[in-house]
Amino acid sequence: MCRLFAVTSDVPLSPMEAVGALNVMKEGHDGSGVGLFMTGLGGELERYKELPILSGIVTLQGLEKVDQYMSERGFTPLYQIPFERSASLPSFTPKREMYLVRVYHTPKDREWDMLTEKERQDRYIEIRLALRELGLRDQSIIVYAFWPDTVMIKEIGDPVEVARYLGLDREGLSARITLAQGRQNTNYSITLYACHPFFVQGYATMTNGENTAFVPIREFLSSRRFPGYVGYESDSEVFAHILHYVHKWLGLNLETYKHVITPLKDESLGVHPDGEELRRLKHVMRPLIIDGPNCVIGCLPDHALLMVQDSKKLRPGICGGRPGRFVFSSEMCGLEYMIPDRDKTRDIQPMGTDMVTVGEDRKEMRLWSQWDRYTLSRAA
Repeated sequence: MCRLFAVTSDVPLSPMEAVGALNVMKEGHDGSGVGLFMTGLGGELERYKELPILSGIVTLQGLEKVDQYMSERGFTPLYQIPFERSASLPSFTPKREMYLVRVYHTPKDREWDMLTEKERQDRYIEIRLALRELGLRDQSIIVYAFWPDTVMIKEIGDPVEVARYLGLDREGLSARITLAQGRQNTNYSITLYACHPFFVQGYATMTNGENTAFVPIREFLSSRRFPGYVGYESDSEVFAHILHYVHKWLGLNLETYKHVITPLKDESLGVHPDGEELRRLKHVMRPLIIDGPNCVIGCLPDHALLMVQDSKKLRPGICGGRPGRFVFSSEMCGLEYMIPDRDKTRDIQPMGTDMVTVGEDRKEMRLWSQWDRYTLSRAA
């Protein structure tokens, strides 16, 4: 099984904190990859939080393609995180020419100024996909995100070794929210696009488990003709896209997301106080039902964190913390590593019908069950 760790903190933390938590759960991942998603950026990047950041890996030839493409569209580089690779190259990690985390000025023209926020967001995803396509054949450009207030880093190798190699403990690289995955390679060849977390327009998820309903879900999402619903080099990428589809595209709340991916059984709906409404939802959204076991941790554009399980509940997950800092982790030891001084009686291990959330205010964890009253309502 992979190992998952997410932290949300009032005070920006170094990504090394999340990598350290993965390390105490090391028996659960094989060092075949590490992925980091960071938002609510602090340090050097906080002043640029309204501007898009390009995260990825390029060759020198790929960088030339990036520069030409971005220049033609009026985007100019503003700031770039330097990766000073002073440590030795980790075992199994390919030698890369350049890791790229670069902030861009948006075009200074009337056309850009006249775009709505939705149109700008659509442009960002079009650019990310176009750059990915430019480098796909020769692997000269690998792009994880092009989005404001977002940094994504993925690499093959042991999480601690990779983090030291990239110098992720550098001063000024920090975030209030970090999602981290230590990969256990089971189903696919080791490719960076298959490494969690997955990201689309401010929504990020990572998963521990296996989704055998992947093919029908992929076909349904692909039929929506949204440009971002592509790739699918991992069966877990659909969780991010379903969250985006339900919450952003349809504008529905998180409770609906949970009911969509893991609807109650028909006999349970027969005794649920809102059974008829939930039965209709289950019928309409049937193509998006997952088949686990899966534990999913996600982050929304408003910086809320969530953890859900499917009905099989065969993957570990625990949530805990204190006001100002909360952790969602695959294992107790990850939570203990980060917040040993918490009230442990308040820890939550969500079951198959549960969802745990923490809002951006980080005041408390909220436990919600699919057995609670339900209203098909718009997202807050």
